[in-house]
Amino acid sequence: MTGTTASTADGTSRGLAGVLTVVVIGSIMAVLDVTIVNVALRPLAVVFGAPLAAVQWVVTGYTLALAAVIPAAAWAMSRFGAKRTYLTAIALFTAGSGLAALSWNIETLVLFRILQGLGGGLLVPVGMAMVIRAADRERMGRAMALLGIPVLIGPVTGPILGGWLIDTVSWHWIFLVNLPVGALALVLAARLLRHDEPPPASRLDLVGLLTLSPGLALLIYGLSTAGERGDLTAPQALLPTVAGLLLAIGFVARGLTARAPLLRLRLLRDRTFAAGCTAMVLFPAGYFGSMLLAPMYYQTTRGLGATASGLLGVPLAVAVGVSMQVATRRVDRVSPRLMVLSGILIAACGLSLFAVQVGPETPYWRLAAALLVMGVGVGMVMMPANTTAIRGLATEDVPSGSTLLNIGSQVGVSIGTALLSVVLASNTARTGGGTRSAAAFQHTYWWAVTLLALAALPAALLPRRRTGGPPATSPPMGATSAPRLPDPA
Repeated sequence: MTGTTASTADGTSRGLAGVLTVVVIGSIMAVLDVTIVNVALRPLAVVFGAPLAAVQWVVTGYTLALAAVIPAAAWAMSRFGAKRTYLTAIALFTAGSGLAALSWNIETLVLFRILQGLGGGLLVPVGMAMVIRAADRERMGRAMALLGIPVLIGPVTGPILGGWLIDTVSWHWIFLVNLPVGALALVLAARLLRHDEPPPASRLDLVGLLTLSPGLALLIYGLSTAGERGDLTAPQALLPTVAGLLLAIGFVARGLTARAPLLRLRLLRDRTFAAGCTAMVLFPAGYFGSMLLAPMYYQTTRGLGATASGLLGVPLAVAVGVSMQVATRRVDRVSPRLMVLSGILIAACGLSLFAVQVGPETPYWRLAAALLVMGVGVGMVMMPANTTAIRGLATEDVPSGSTLLNIGSQVGVSIGTALLSVVLASNTARTGGGTRSAAAFQHTYWWAVTLLALAALPAALLPRRRTGGPPATSPPMGATSAPRLPDPA
């Protein structure tokens, strides 16, 4: 019996290692792509002779495709299996990358970026669900810490690699660099991921999909347009935003009454899951919204180039990655509430220190030091909050849970970037350009600090002590006890 148990544990470890290897490589590819493309917008405008507003759709189109496909992730896993869904996601992303490198005008580049987004939208929720299913409760924190490696690598190397490729090779390589990584991920996924047979009764909630996916796309489009125009009341921004909200409300009504909804909204009745989801809407809104401001401040107020402003973000990215590794491994042993609340406090204090110092002549080392403090707090919040929210769900609820978390984070990022863009545009118009714009940035940063601080309210509802993981009747994949439910992965 002891030998059997040891053999089972050894097989579980190998299975988890294989899943983590595949998911980390796929996530690195996706994160690198986003950070590389973000620094390439202005060069792409020059190459294609297009206005920056049109080139911005290289990012916006990707984001809209991401939002449209994320709601289908849980259904796709239950209908086709996690392995097939993940292989499809990698193939779509890699094919979109190759086609984007062959683009002959800005319109075709945006089209191929949308194809990338359809694959990228599935990578994160499906990858997270596979890792959570493969990890037993004792190794959940360590597994999620490894899942955070792309967050360390991508933001540090992406801007530098993107600038180097554009300056020394050509813009084509910011997309071609994905091809060998995507090919490696496909081969490893085919060999290392276990085949999973979905239950035959899986059916698509078509009404739910046709309300949530267009609703999210319209909402994010409206918020993005508001950010670009600096005016949320403009018809081009207000109408799609309202339409998106109405469709989202319709989806909620449908999800609470349907027998087999697209996503199990009843999971939000669980206090821990609801608290984690809410925190992961507010905190990313403040964090990623502030990340939009920093390059603009460095380039418009301080007169730096894209490469220099990217390098100034390296201390923050390193702090986030290292802190996330430490915090996510410790979340198995400490109070989740204490860790996440402490992280929110540290992040808010670091961003406040940055906001106080924003000016036309502040030494760069002081600004980088303030963001480094913020990064320590961010690493204590992002992955630990996700882990705490989802670790207590039953196995069959993991796909819906991970999808809901990703939808909430995506909506939070869109709301934060749009809100802070509108506030910045309003303050810039009032204060004028040049060095006086520092005052506009400083005022806008305080809004970001407020969003971070608001995340402390739902975080206070997280459990004081570590939860034990899924109930005994639905153990995660790899648990040594005999499961009573069929293991979908």
